[in-house]
Amino acid sequence: MATLRKRTVKAKLTAAEFDRAFERGRGYGALDLGDVRVRSPMQRINLDLPKQMLHQIDNEASRIGVPRTSVIKLWIFEKLTALKSS
Repeated sequence: MATLRKRTVKAKLTAAEFDRAFERGRGYGALDLGDVRVRSPMQRINLDLPKQMLHQIDNEASRIGVPRTSVIKLWIFEKLTALKSS
């Protein structure tokens, strides 16, 4: 039988309550960001890489503690940003 996790529900804050919490120094800690998801349109691709290159990507992903796809996306983003600014 599947184990269900019990969700704790935070009370919703009004804008005024959030402002008061922010002024007291709680900042964004007053927000429940547990269910926030960034939803951008995605397109799945297939990418063939040499095993040695994939091994290097995996090493870097392990070193910084993120999945391999995150490293690939980060590097592509950095390159595109550099190209845009040049």
